[in-house]
Amino acid sequence: MKQKSRKKKVFLIVLAIAALLITAGDWALSVMVYKENFNQRFDSYGPLMMYVDDFDGLERTKYEFRSNKGQKLAGYMYRSGENQRGIIVMAHGFGGGGHNSYMDCANYFARHGYYVFAYDATGNDESEGEGVGGLPQGVIDLDHAITFVEESGHFPSLPIVLFGHSWGGYSVCSVLTYHPEVRAVIACSGFNSSPDLFESQGKKMAGAGIYLMLPFVKLHERINYGEYAANTAMDGFSKSNAAVMIVHSFDDEVVPAEYGYEIYYQKYKEDPRFRFISFEEKGHNYLNDDTYRREFNAEFDEWLKTLDYDYDTGENKERFSEDKANYISHNLDREKWCNSLDLELFQDFVDFYDEHIQ
Repeated sequence: MKQKSRKKKVFLIVLAIAALLITAGDWALSVMVYKENFNQRFDSYGPLMMYVDDFDGLERTKYEFRSNKGQKLAGYMYRSGENQRGIIVMAHGFGGGGHNSYMDCANYFARHGYYVFAYDATGNDESEGEGVGGLPQGVIDLDHAITFVEESGHFPSLPIVLFGHSWGGYSVCSVLTYHPEVRAVIACSGFNSSPDLFESQGKKMAGAGIYLMLPFVKLHERINYGEYAANTAMDGFSKSNAAVMIVHSFDDEVVPAEYGYEIYYQKYKEDPRFRFISFEEKGHNYLNDDTYRREFNAEFDEWLKTLDYDYDTGENKERFSEDKANYISHNLDREKWCNSLDLELFQDFVDFYDEHIQ
């Protein structure tokens, strides 16, 4: 009997060790995948960058402020004309570099009576950081950006409103937990919680297996970002009286509506604080009228067919990079590229802000 009991104990110990090793392996794999996707540095693609000179009358002043680990972030206050009614703090999306690709948005808001404070999040463009780290970093950086606008003494005391797209859409909603004084928020193509983007994209590659990783991803974020990781857009809504506009397209494959819009609509569809705008077939990036961009991309694809070398091989990488930049420089219509916003949608945005800063 003692021999059987001893064997049973040994078996249970071995089983426990095996389970521990499997768990540790799953944790390590989950963190590795998470870091490979989100802890990267992102810089805007030079040939397609926008510049202040692309917009008549647009002016900007550069500032630097620090985020949670002392890293310096680059921010710009945009203005055009006089009689600004408020300050829009803008949070950019994930993966395309900093705020540069939203400069046309800043220009529109500036021309319609608002200062716009736009910044590059950690690990993007002019801001410090070897990589973004993780999605909660967006909320942290926005928290520090709003505080800088409010407390630095560089800006007038005007109502503050927020604008964000994708990662920025999540950030501007979640940050309301820490800044309930914000008057209004417009969130485009956003998601409710930080693991949502990992889940939505991971399902395409790993199927149901992504759900084995999610607990470790959530733990990793909680260890590294504390309460910011657990805080959601829904938490932000409950801690604030800000007016909220939610914009989403139901064919969005980057952030499916079920991760944001549908959650918010289910709870707040009858709440007068909220306004919902939905599209059926505008994808993830609907802020611009894509007519010219589609034309340019089609012409670019035709140009690719004329190349007398394989541009996908490593040995031709540098050559193709130079040829591509030259093609863009000679063929891009910057006037059309920088002025292709959906003007009707943006007029709705300005009207919404105007209504709620009184």
